Amino acid sequence: MTTPDAASTDGSAAPRHGHRFLLIGTGTIFAYHLPLYFVPVHAFQMINKFGLDAQLRQTYLKDLSRYQTEQVYYSLFTEGHWPLAEIVDGTRTSLPVELERVTVDGEGRRTFTTILDPTIATCRKEDVVHYRPLDATEYPDFLTYLAFGQGTEVHLAHQLAAPRNWDEVITTVRPSGFQQSNLDHAGAVTFLGIKDPKGVIDRSLLTKGQSYEGQIGARTVTFTVGRQGWWNDTSLNDH
Repeated sequence: MTTPDAASTDGSAAPRHGHRFLLIGTGTIFAYHLPLYFVPVHAFQMINKFGLDAQLRQTYLKDLSRYQTEQVYYSLFTEGHWPLAEIVDGTRTSLPVELERVTVDGEGRRTFTTILDPTIATCRKEDVVHYRPLDATEYPDFLTYLAFGQGTEVHLAHQLAAPRNWDEVITTVRPSGFQQSNLDHAGAVTFLGIKDPKGVIDRSLLTKGQSYEGQIGARTVTFTVGRQGWWNDTSLNDH
């Protein structure tokens, strides 16, 4: 099965089948798997780190600096529908990847354009931060995100529950109260002042430049919303 997010839309002649991982961050660069509810091989929410060569890292950071204020994302595309569990259990230690710039038009259509030819990324099971199948998890009562990152660079990914839903990753500004032990294992941040919409929405409930307070367990964390590193409310839910 091919969806707009599983196929190149940059003018190439034929659809491409494989996994995509969104690149998040500038210090420690994280890879966020592009999930799809109804495509079994992609029906996983996964956050991990890859070993990236110097050219790929430099190309990504340089291009990101050009589009920092625009709705432009970055992904690694790797050919083939192999099981993501191969990374988790350590049987896969490397994969060929192409760096893509992902642009979004006025109607929300994404175009994936290769900006760096294939290279090899390495992977280790100890670098998997979060891995969970998109099963029929009930919607939470309140908005919930997963926190990950390194040091003062903290990112939040919307915790996916039952379909239909939306997929989002943001980078925070001036985060406070987060502990590295939470970030290492994608601790859940609950926003007690924001009811979960229990369905799909077409824009973020977290406004860029606005400050928020959330809870990780009994501890309060605060942050200001920074750059959005991914958004999907369409192909995520396609049958």
